[in-house]
Amino acid sequence: MNRSVLARFALVPLTVGAGLVVPAVPAAAAPASVAATTEWYVDSTNCSNNGDGSASSPFCTVSRAADVVQPGQTVLVRPGDYRESVVITGSGTEGAPITFRAVNGPGRSATVVKVGKRRGANGSESAFTLRGVHDVVLDGFLAFGDGTAEAVLVDGSSRITLDRLVTSEYDARGAVRITGASADVTVSRGAFRPGNGLVVDPGVRGALVTASTFTQSGITVRDAPGTKIVGNTLETNCTLAVDVTGTSPGVSIRNNILETATGPLNDAVACEVPSDATAIAVSAGSVAQTVADYNLIEPASGGPLYRWSAAEYTSLPEFVAATGQGAHDIAATPWLRSTDAYDRPYYEIAPNSPAVDSADATAEGVSRTDLLDNPHTDDPAKTNTGTGSGYHDRGAVEAQGPVTVKALPIRRKAGGTHLDVTTELSITTAWTTDGPLGKVSRNWSDESNRRVLPLGSEDHRFPRAGRVCEAHQVSLNDFRQFRESPTTTCLVLGAAYTPLSPKRVLDTRAGIGGYPTVPIPPNQAVTLRINPLNGVPEKDVSAVVLNVTATQPTTAGFLQVYPEGEPANSSSVNFVAGETVPNLVTVAVLKYSAVVIVNKSSGTVHVVADLQGYYSASGSGFRSVAPSRVLDTRSAGGSFAPNTGRAVDLSGRIPSGVTAVVLNVTVTEPTTSGVLTVHPYGTAVPMASNLNFVAGQTIPNLVMVPVVNGKVSIQNVSSGRTHVVADLSGWFGGGATDVFVPYGPRRIHDSRGAAGEGWPQAPFTSSGVPVSYLDSLNKTGSVPTAVVANLTVTAPTRAGVLTAHPNGSVQPTASNVNYVAGETASNHAIVGVGEGENIVLFNNSSGYTHLIVDQAGYFIAAAS
Repeated sequence: MNRSVLARFALVPLTVGAGLVVPAVPAAAAPASVAATTEWYVDSTNCSNNGDGSASSPFCTVSRAADVVQPGQTVLVRPGDYRESVVITGSGTEGAPITFRAVNGPGRSATVVKVGKRRGANGSESAFTLRGVHDVVLDGFLAFGDGTAEAVLVDGSSRITLDRLVTSEYDARGAVRITGASADVTVSRGAFRPGNGLVVDPGVRGALVTASTFTQSGITVRDAPGTKIVGNTLETNCTLAVDVTGTSPGVSIRNNILETATGPLNDAVACEVPSDATAIAVSAGSVAQTVADYNLIEPASGGPLYRWSAAEYTSLPEFVAATGQGAHDIAATPWLRSTDAYDRPYYEIAPNSPAVDSADATAEGVSRTDLLDNPHTDDPAKTNTGTGSGYHDRGAVEAQGPVTVKALPIRRKAGGTHLDVTTELSITTAWTTDGPLGKVSRNWSDESNRRVLPLGSEDHRFPRAGRVCEAHQVSLNDFRQFRESPTTTCLVLGAAYTPLSPKRVLDTRAGIGGYPTVPIPPNQAVTLRINPLNGVPEKDVSAVVLNVTATQPTTAGFLQVYPEGEPANSSSVNFVAGETVPNLVTVAVLKYSAVVIVNKSSGTVHVVADLQGYYSASGSGFRSVAPSRVLDTRSAGGSFAPNTGRAVDLSGRIPSGVTAVVLNVTVTEPTTSGVLTVHPYGTAVPMASNLNFVAGQTIPNLVMVPVVNGKVSIQNVSSGRTHVVADLSGWFGGGATDVFVPYGPRRIHDSRGAAGEGWPQAPFTSSGVPVSYLDSLNKTGSVPTAVVANLTVTAPTRAGVLTAHPNGSVQPTASNVNYVAGETASNHAIVGVGEGENIVLFNNSSGYTHLIVDQAGYFIAAAS
């Protein structure tokens, strides 16, 4: 099922309410058991009713997650419209709250998490109800009340944080209601749109409202001692902004901006009923221990700035003189600017606003960051008139100076594995800040979800080689408004090789590999799972090297070997009836972590596969060299005797530290049928084969074999004698640095043409074949140094030899494929890439033949 990019956001958990000073409540006991997971996922679009709440199988509703979430766990809710009423009944602990977090995308409406039924005026259900619970965090939701219900109801609950909450317009009874003797409820960084605003009911203790904006709505406190209203921006359009009623002593009203006039924000006009446009009203029963100071009030409404006890004050000096309050208040135009941010609008302050650098930084309940999650910032052009640091701004949003964003593209991490990368984003500003400025949303190309992080550097390890990317967006407004597309940079990474002693992983004759002891029927497939290798999980393996053998075929045909889930468009092993034919295969391991082997013939065939090694983040680099003959028993040493082995000393031809070598090994002039096994020197001959041959046959096969003390061993497993030829074409380790990029199987050359109209290659001629590779247009440091491919000769008119070598190099005497007239033959090859990213194929024969090249991947110089 397809998902939009923006609908796949996830947030790195952020500490909510850090820096808020509120009274403590004794911690409740933790439940007896906690589920093993730390995160639950909800996705209204890409989900299943049987989902388990994992990232790959999310729940469909928030309510389902609320049923299972435990203390210390987080519910991540992906963007969508959740038409439900969520009743939260589970509690966290003081050190391990339960968190529900909306994973909003950047800016647009479709990327916001909306919760609430919204059936009409007859309904009465809140989007979220928290009743009798404690230690719960709601973060980032757009909540809708149903009819007469509030958007969010907190009833009889303690240590609750409502952070970055946005409420809908015209919720009949209020955006948020805190009631039922609740304690220590924090409402922070919220945006409350037209309606009845936020209500704190009788019996509530220690509520805090901070860094929030109210549009045509206000705050009502009823018989709720100790409420703190700190650092908010309220625009009411001729209605009361802050109303403290009943008996609510000890209320703190500080650092707020209150705009109660009507008309344009910065050209406000008086209200028709000025008395309704009071900025702050405190009842007679609430004035004791209540403090109002460092507020900025727009006086243009014509109404009272304060109604303190029974008296109204339209003059700030009169209010200060009469009450001793508001000594640092300002009555002036606040110079607010409304910012269109789709479903999450907010107010900014202009640089000339008197709110800049004039707040009380020591006020209890001051938020660690502003509404947009930005730090407090010192405007160097302004005189600091605030208390404490002196440069906190009044209102919910802090003014920020000009910034410069510096982004370093994705690159290899120095000192890491071949699949470790790093990237860095930074913001510079001439203004002093008390914390990091801005955030970045990022996802690496192997991640399904984006994460929101502070700016800085981030390291990442990709599980597999290939083209990898990093995409990011930088925001200074908590992603409420963002119209630019993500910035993406990419890199091609290669994997290193780990050789293994040959290990049989499939044998349909013996039931090895989980397949029954019967041959594979025509056009049927065997799926071979790649189990953990040397402790390396399947998901971290980029490719495996297998020696695949077709045996006992009843008709001619070929085997296709390819990654599960990918198309099959190449051949790996070609055979005729009754023949046993091996071939080395390098095959990528992709998302399904399995290899598929298909019998492409009209008859049956048995298949044997021996694992030779694998590519992953750690291992050895590769170096390709011009083929050189390191063994030819026809000219030195004599043929192999029956059932005997021989060591081949390569120490004079390879550097120290080599872990494995690449040899093209050829059996020629065997007197009987048999098997040739190439294995590490000094080890027992394994139950594996590299070449299967019959009497009189000449057959080659590529071998990648571990080296011990500079030597490898070759064993003739037959009752007859045979000559052996070996050509060295490269090695792993010993200072070699090239790494492997899986890129196939893909057919890059077929002389037969797409419709069979092609011409065969003429006798003793060469043809150039361009190598296919990732990023071939931009060539950003990933030009192939060598290609890994299966070379196939078909329909030859004479016997001969096919030799592959780099374009522009001297043609070597080595061979890659030996063939006879009329027969199809193939062999795996690693060939250096020469001029123009080409390799050359030389038909060393007096006859014509068609040539096919199926690429499995290529080597590149390790990225720096």
